[in-house]
Amino acid sequence: MFGQVKAVSMSQSNELDEMRQKLEVKKLVMGNMSVHCKVAAEDVKKKEENLRIEVRSLLVAGTALSMARKQSQESNSLLIGERGYAHLKNMHRKLRMRQQYMISQVSLLYPVKILVGPAEEQELESFPGNFTRSKPVNQGSLTILGLRLTVLPFTKMSFFTDKKEVQRSSTALGYVAHAVLLVSSYLKVPLRYPLRFGGSRSYINDYAPSTEPTLSDYLSDITVSGNVKPVEFPLFLEGQDTTRAAYAVFLLNKDLEQLLNFIGVKSLGPRHLLANLKELIRTIQSPNYLDT
Repeated sequence: MFGQVKAVSMSQSNELDEMRQKLEVKKLVMGNMSVHCKVAAEDVKKKEENLRIEVRSLLVAGTALSMARKQSQESNSLLIGERGYAHLKNMHRKLRMRQQYMISQVSLLYPVKILVGPAEEQELESFPGNFTRSKPVNQGSLTILGLRLTVLPFTKMSFFTDKKEVQRSSTALGYVAHAVLLVSSYLKVPLRYPLRFGGSRSYINDYAPSTEPTLSDYLSDITVSGNVKPVEFPLFLEGQDTTRAAYAVFLLNKDLEQLLNFIGVKSLGPRHLLANLKELIRTIQSPNYLDT
């Protein structure tokens, strides 16, 4: 009898131990599940926060896109409306017409003509409306306001050189310089080589001279701030070095070349100062200039 009771007690004790072990396993599993749930919950929170940020970004981008679309529609309406592209084109044409008028005044102030005979001059455009490109003429056959610009004094200056011829050339260069200044101001083109107009005693500036300066010149040409001053070259011969004067004429022709390139025309060459000026004025006064 006692043995049976002991056996039953042992069986129940074993079952109780098994139940305890199962309970511990279940507790361990529940603990792991609780940790996983917490991790999953935190991950969900992070994803929700990222999602909210993305939603806000999308809202901001949508607002910006809506504003951009509105501005695009307004721009399209302006282009299509009465103050649109047609208006801008009309204003551009009026500006060109105004430039033509101002340049025509320059051509009246400083007419460049071709010398036909010993005492006869003729305009390069003899007939109104004839705007075909003329062949480059000899520099010596052109005059500006009745004065010829001869190259001889610049190459063979001596004590016996005709002083009046030198003065006439300086005056002619002053005319060209003034005409270039006027045209550049009307076209709103800053000259690469700025001019200091002084009539027949005009100068032209070069910010990068080809001649090597001496040490004294270098020190005198540097300001306190360290900026190099432009070097001036005379557009006249009296009392000047012929090489510097010839270089000044070369720079003046470069300014004319710059203006010609601005309106889409090629220069006639470095030895055609008056011809380049005439070509510049002729091109601007042509009907095709209004539509370019």
